[in-house]
Amino acid sequence: MFGELGRNDEVNRAFAELCQAFPEAVKAGCSSAGEIFDDELFEHSLVASVVKFEKSRVKKAERAVSSADDSRRIGTELVQELLADDLKAIFVISEGLVINGTELTRGINEVLPAGVTVTGGLAGDDDRFETTFVVTDGCDPRPAVVSAAGFYGEGFRVATGYKGGWDKFGIEREITASNKNVLYSLNNEPALEVYKGYLGKHAAELPASALLFPLAIRESKETTETKVRTVLAVDEEAQSITFAGDMPQGGYATFMKANFDRLIDGAYQAAETMAEGRDIKPDALSIAVSCVGRKLLLKQRTEEELEATLDVLPEGTRQIGFYSYGEISPMHDGTCDLHNQTMTLTLLWEE
Repeated sequence: MFGELGRNDEVNRAFAELCQAFPEAVKAGCSSAGEIFDDELFEHSLVASVVKFEKSRVKKAERAVSSADDSRRIGTELVQELLADDLKAIFVISEGLVINGTELTRGINEVLPAGVTVTGGLAGDDDRFETTFVVTDGCDPRPAVVSAAGFYGEGFRVATGYKGGWDKFGIEREITASNKNVLYSLNNEPALEVYKGYLGKHAAELPASALLFPLAIRESKETTETKVRTVLAVDEEAQSITFAGDMPQGGYATFMKANFDRLIDGAYQAAETMAEGRDIKPDALSIAVSCVGRKLLLKQRTEEELEATLDVLPEGTRQIGFYSYGEISPMHDGTCDLHNQTMTLTLLWEE
């Protein structure tokens, strides 16, 4: 279930009715920056999918988060609670403002068995950045919660895909001072000053306008794979920028700008990668988690990226999802990581 949970009385009433209609079901969901149902985008609404497995099992774990320092521990504890011999996949839904997504996935990877797929996303709050909500075991949307649903069984199948589609712009700058997800300087210049110079007139609208101008980062000179990072908050006094994931000191950052056709094509490629070479059942469920920054940029064209994902998948595939403050999906080596400004897809079905 994804939507304007916790803020909208009408949505909250509909959510409560769903909980009453399925009292024994495992409930998962969060507030969002836009709701996805099949190939349509909705706002200020609630979208839901009811999934029934014949043989597979589902179990949920959750933890409260009080500061970003909790992130790594929470990731480890959630996996440890869900561990079992037939665990196949975990879908993580986290609050979107306090958590350090990089540390969360780092904690997950520390104890995650080989062959278990982890995907998910960070809850959204439109472009307000005030409060995000996550559905708890008590069927209550609450702030400051991280939840994880584990999927079990020999017949359970999962496939994933992700793709960005942004264009790099300008020179690559060294991250000369940072602390986890807080960036202090680029090429020894104050980070916020450099970033504002890049944003120009949009600097007055920070942090919301930062969704339109993400950074691509490489962890070192030797690393070729890049991750996209977007801004959560700025500190004028310290001239620092807080990101949804880590900004590794000694790494490299490049400003990015939008290419509308490439953003939409990125969604298509994410689905293509996910579907390639797999015998997907026609009643599969696709969970799409895309970034609010993509939605703000694409505007009227947003539904084109949703249509692109379903174009690739077998006829009969249903899709649900949300626009987020961060996306969790495996990298090319199989380890889960935090993405920003990216379309991520998780496909679930049962043999």
